[in-house]
Amino acid sequence: MNKYQLTKEVIELKDETIKIRRDIHKNPELGFQEFKTSELIYNTLKELGYEVSIVAKTGVVGLIRGHDQTKTLAVRADIDCLPLQELNQVDYISQNEGKMHACGHDGHTAIALATAKLIKSRQSELKGNVKFIFQPAEESPGGAEPMIKEGVLENPKVDAIIGLHLWNNIPLGTLGIKSGILMASADEFIINIKGKGGHGALPHQTVDSIVVMAHIITALQTIVSRNVNPLEPAVVTVGKVESGSNFNIIAESAKMIGTVRTFDNDLRDQIEKKIEQITKNITQAFGADYSYQYIKFYPPTINDVYMASLIKEAALDVVSNDMILENEITMGAEDMSYFLQKVPGCYFFVGSANKEKGLDKPHHNPYFDFDEEALSIGTQVMTNAIFKYFER
Repeated sequence: MNKYQLTKEVIELKDETIKIRRDIHKNPELGFQEFKTSELIYNTLKELGYEVSIVAKTGVVGLIRGHDQTKTLAVRADIDCLPLQELNQVDYISQNEGKMHACGHDGHTAIALATAKLIKSRQSELKGNVKFIFQPAEESPGGAEPMIKEGVLENPKVDAIIGLHLWNNIPLGTLGIKSGILMASADEFIINIKGKGGHGALPHQTVDSIVVMAHIITALQTIVSRNVNPLEPAVVTVGKVESGSNFNIIAESAKMIGTVRTFDNDLRDQIEKKIEQITKNITQAFGADYSYQYIKFYPPTINDVYMASLIKEAALDVVSNDMILENEITMGAEDMSYFLQKVPGCYFFVGSANKEKGLDKPHHNPYFDFDEEALSIGTQVMTNAIFKYFER
């Protein structure tokens, strides 16, 4: 496994950081229901001597002031889990039925708390304020916007923001750091089809909503393959279909739900219109009716050039240059994007996969887990970045 440089203080915090991560992993909570997680974070920060407040129901903010308070840097971590039944056989398996930390948010929270402890121990060196933002509901329905609306970026005003994501798509010891677009937008579309139900043996008396739906699903695949420039990434996925009640009944109605992912907001708007155009024309051809709903969720996650260079500089004190991946992008989405729309910042990936240990399952998988060595790497890069930000 690749070598990396950790300070004595980070190494000494390793066991405590792992314990916090595992405690959170055992007690996963869904978006805006993270009451125990929030309490743990609040009490930890309070004991460290931070100014602590609750924002957006279950979000927690911890503020530490430096001797020069002209600048404030924010560190963001997400705290919620997924509605998923864990299938791992580990001592720290989820104790909450149908809920699981399958995306690394337990690790993000542990890293941020470890970083907060290190920053507090070096407060006399701090040349500015650091605001730790523990955000609820990243998976759904989104906690960043409510926190922003409640003033998390004010009092004191946040000048820049950083955050990380443990990433099982790259191996332990590597870091994905890039400026510009990092993650895609994430939208949802819902199409309801109204046909005419009837007997399965008498299709000529009906308008088969399932057949209409099948044609729409097939046609939607041509949006990316035939309407989008091959050099522009885009995804149109139908993830859920609902219809029918019995083998000999032609369904009156059908419903499909899907997602659209792009890096470009103009393309995002074009796809929204194209989905409805296809749906309208196909339903009309079959003599059916439809309703269409398009819900825009998270915008693309776009990193600031300067802040990305800062994170890279901080990372080079931990890993060698060849371990930094500057083209690691994903069609996944993040509501960290809302913070990055308000202030310059950088969101980066910390490699957490270890194939030799079997810790390389994908995110949102019931067997997801990561190499906990990544916690120390993330803590070290974060701590380095905070001090480098004020030094610069």
